[in-house]
Amino acid sequence: MIFGRKNKPLLGLDITTSSVKLIELSGSSGHYKVDAYAAEPTPNNAVSEKAIVDAQAVGEAIRRAVKRSGTSNKECAIAISGDAAVTKLIQMPRSLNESEMEGQVELQADQYIPFPMEEVSFDFEVQGESSKDPEMLDVLLVATRNENVEQRQAAVEAAGLVARVVDVEAFALENSCQLLTHQMADGGMDHTIAVVDFGASSTTFSILRDLRVIYTRDFAFGGQQLTEEIMRTYGLSLEEAGRAKKEGGLPSNFQPEVLDPFMDEMSLQVSRSLQFFLASGSGREQPESILICGGCANIPGVADVIASRVGIPAEIGDPLGQMKLSSRAKSQGVTKDSTALLTACGLALRSFD
Repeated sequence: MIFGRKNKPLLGLDITTSSVKLIELSGSSGHYKVDAYAAEPTPNNAVSEKAIVDAQAVGEAIRRAVKRSGTSNKECAIAISGDAAVTKLIQMPRSLNESEMEGQVELQADQYIPFPMEEVSFDFEVQGESSKDPEMLDVLLVATRNENVEQRQAAVEAAGLVARVVDVEAFALENSCQLLTHQMADGGMDHTIAVVDFGASSTTFSILRDLRVIYTRDFAFGGQQLTEEIMRTYGLSLEEAGRAKKEGGLPSNFQPEVLDPFMDEMSLQVSRSLQFFLASGSGREQPESILICGGCANIPGVADVIASRVGIPAEIGDPLGQMKLSSRAKSQGVTKDSTALLTACGLALRSFD
């Protein structure tokens, strides 16, 4: 299921603690169009730390998003978090045919997966010739506990959809980085680029080399912290604070007392992640540029603040920058939300594998 097979358009469905985002793409490699889009708030406490606690409530949010988007498509691609997945690069003889390969991977999988095999969903993908031995192939093995897949399937089914692909968020993000090449020198080839995706409650920091993710780190930090600070400072409810954050109208001291310290914290998190990356192995190079994505990327001036604090050029990542947009998707605010659509776009791109 992890690398599920498909041959028709899929809805990219990104389920997070704060929202359900759904996008449908058409076209061909490099020339995509957004046919449909919608986002709905995730019901309070329905998703906790990337685990779906209330599949029925999440399913209702998905159903509302499908209806608002106007799509008639019932098949989707979803993702589990990287924390919930075990990934391992293993070597297999290149002489094996597909069914032999499958049998061998299954035989060896329990050496690498720290759970009983009956509790696990797993899949594999051949990556190419092994650099260690030309007679061997590098094979990426991915596994997760069944419950991580079943939670998401239950939510999707409650909305009347079918999950054709269950991916891993880190792979979906890597997939979507092809949509950011218009913002990278030489389309990202022969370059090292950092992509920071600030979510509501967690952030993913990734380093790309030749458009492949060579390092990734998830950490607990996101836009929810800004919302909570607005709540505390101005005595608002969570809902009121969220609305004020998006629509404005906060007192004049909001920028210096709340927003500027939050942007400083964003910069500190990026700086800390860079240090972890540079210390993670020999030959690590400082990235040449940083692309800031996620909901927090919409804070005015945030890329300049991060660039000045970290000392690396930074700009806002826009995965939809080269796409045509249907009038239906525009009316749903897809342009405004574009920085937060990396995972959803990466999942929708599975239609074109």
